[in-house]
Amino acid sequence: MLTSRITRRSLASFAKIPRVAPEFQSRVPPYAKLLQNLERVHRITGNQPLTLAEKILYAHLTNPEESLAPSTPLADIRGRDYLKLSPDRVAMQDASAQMAMLQFMTTGLPDTSVPTSIHCDHLIVGKNGEAADLPRSRAANSEVFDFLESCARKYGISFWGPGSGIIHQIVLENYSAPGLMMLGTDSHTPNAGGLGAIAIGVGGADAVDAMTATPWELKAPKIKGVKLTGRLSGWAAPKDIITTIAGKLTVRGGTGYILEYFGPGVDSLSCTGMATICNMGAEVGATTSLFPYLDAHRRYLHATNRAQIAEAADVALNEYNFLASDKDAQYDDVLEIDLSSLEPTVNGPFTPDLATKVSDYAKTSLKENWPQNISVGLIGSCTNSSYQDMSRVVDLVNQAAKAGLKPKIPFFVTPGSEQIRATLERDGIIKTFTDNGAIVLGNACGPCIGQWDRTDVPKDTKETNSIFTSFNRNFRARNDGNRNTMNFLTSPEIVTAMIYSGDAQFNPMTDSLTKPDGSAFTFQPPKGDELPQRGFEHGRNVFYPENDPKAQPDVQVKVSPDSDRLQLLEPFNAWNGKELKTTVLLKVKGKCTTDHISAAGVWLKYKGHLENISYNTLIGAQNYETDEVNKAYDLDGKAYDIPGLMMKWKDEHRPWVVLAEDNYGEGSAREHAALSPRYLGGEIILVKSFARIHETNLKKQGMLPLTFANPADFDRISSGDVIETVNLVDMVAKDGNNGGELDVKVTKRNGDSFIIKAKHTMSKDQINFFKAGSAINYIGQERRNA
Repeated sequence: MLTSRITRRSLASFAKIPRVAPEFQSRVPPYAKLLQNLERVHRITGNQPLTLAEKILYAHLTNPEESLAPSTPLADIRGRDYLKLSPDRVAMQDASAQMAMLQFMTTGLPDTSVPTSIHCDHLIVGKNGEAADLPRSRAANSEVFDFLESCARKYGISFWGPGSGIIHQIVLENYSAPGLMMLGTDSHTPNAGGLGAIAIGVGGADAVDAMTATPWELKAPKIKGVKLTGRLSGWAAPKDIITTIAGKLTVRGGTGYILEYFGPGVDSLSCTGMATICNMGAEVGATTSLFPYLDAHRRYLHATNRAQIAEAADVALNEYNFLASDKDAQYDDVLEIDLSSLEPTVNGPFTPDLATKVSDYAKTSLKENWPQNISVGLIGSCTNSSYQDMSRVVDLVNQAAKAGLKPKIPFFVTPGSEQIRATLERDGIIKTFTDNGAIVLGNACGPCIGQWDRTDVPKDTKETNSIFTSFNRNFRARNDGNRNTMNFLTSPEIVTAMIYSGDAQFNPMTDSLTKPDGSAFTFQPPKGDELPQRGFEHGRNVFYPENDPKAQPDVQVKVSPDSDRLQLLEPFNAWNGKELKTTVLLKVKGKCTTDHISAAGVWLKYKGHLENISYNTLIGAQNYETDEVNKAYDLDGKAYDIPGLMMKWKDEHRPWVVLAEDNYGEGSAREHAALSPRYLGGEIILVKSFARIHETNLKKQGMLPLTFANPADFDRISSGDVIETVNLVDMVAKDGNNGGELDVKVTKRNGDSFIIKAKHTMSKDQINFFKAGSAINYIGQERRNA
């Protein structure tokens, strides 16, 4: 392998990159083009050493000379400068694809500029198993599925229909590749980093950037190196790496960073194990996560019938030193994890960063008054549905069955894709699950994202209950709509062992269960296969789309004007050129995720209807001044639900502002959490700090996201106060380059006033979005003027 960086060459100089068959051309990163772009970067920067994340990012710069200043230390641009990037691919799940496609349609373009896929995974309700659930969900959502399929046909998009699988697992099996750059309209898009891609979760408007060949803008992330040493053993699984990291970094510790894994420990992990780790990097706020190209990736590419991509990646790595960091690359920070000493971890409740070692869970559960009876165990989802996961789980099930044991509590299994399901069925794993009481759900998100028709606990109960899951997120009411359900995140192995006890005091690593004959049974550490020994099974053809579909301009995309599921978009009004004057509608207390701002569950059916879904805006938020949930007060003291007051003020032409605390908008890349406030008359969101994706989504919709320069100023402002910008006009005139601050005048209800400082991160392009009223308005203007 070359250890020095490549020197300047023409595109033809990279002829060693092998050509791939036509059916793979849209699925292999354009290595020759990326390498040529990287040479331009090296020339501009004076051959400064690069991390892997920087190599892939900078290789995708639309114009390196515009984004990078000559010889400027690259470490200086991290967290400061904006990069304009040209992604290779876009992937969208059905809930977010509706609004993305409605926005794309307004541009008037005949097809997408990059390969794009739609995945119908979020609208399938899990209850009794695939045979019953899938037809019911198809019928209930036929209007949306038909809309998305017609969009896919019209614009040349790959359409993975309901039942085909979860977006992230399908991307890993079919589209992810070392060195790829992809945008996905889901916060767990970084799952693809497990196969060496830069994959970033975004809102629909960001996806439209890539789909229209508009340079996509990202603030240059800092790079946090995660050095792995040692080797996992016993009960420890890849899930325990990221749950441990979440406990160390917290839900904000990765904000503004890419997590780049390196060190001798990475070689011991499977590709799907790395995907699990990257998937949950979203829970610490990271922009994305990734691993260098390794033998495990090569094995996975061969196993998923993509040997030609592996061969191209081999050459990119070994001949041109791509797909690995430079030897002397510098990280902004390094976190070291010794895999040999890692113990299984349980994270929760209500937040994915509250980490408890399994050996401590029993005593901690008593101390914290967590329920002692575990009610349900659920495994699978996009995070842990690989063949390796399932083979290790079935080893435990077989151990218990041999001992005559049956699960004590309900047990649900969610395969990640049709390929996984078919392979598990062929190898007898599905039968083993069902023979031992499991309900195998359809190939979809299901309970993980709130699509769970739960029957064992009354929906209106006030009693707490706990569930153990191998999912990635556990905010209040996320899974079953019940705010009193405590979801504890852990590995699928620990979930499975716990279903045979149902007791929070049971430690499967050390404790025994009683067999029917009265003797003791102790689980042995699980074992499994990295990949299926007989290869992956294709499964049912009906769940696979046409490879590389072409646009069909004659296809009509129909949206009924009477539909309550789909609604064509009306452009937001452009900025009037004046300072903003708003009234404080609400101060939000504590954690406020995108689940709080734009609830999922039953609301998912309205993802394509902006007016209808806006009735859920901030219904999960807690009023800082009264501690009430979904309650706000008008200027005359009359109480309203939060969206109700927003609608009233919209009708009264009273622009409003919401104040909130830290990491506002944490969680899903839920574009409606920005669209709905904008639609309902919001103009400013003023907080102590933002989660990355949500702040970007607000900018894309023409809102002004601001943070307190002094967080203590949050306490000086009350609902009903008037907040108006002082020097916004000047900031816009300077294209955002005004030092990153705005003066904000606060006028109390008694007439007293004072000035506070607020910070902004608006770039020149984002100023253009603001002036136009939204990013889609701006893109449409640019296309019409081209």
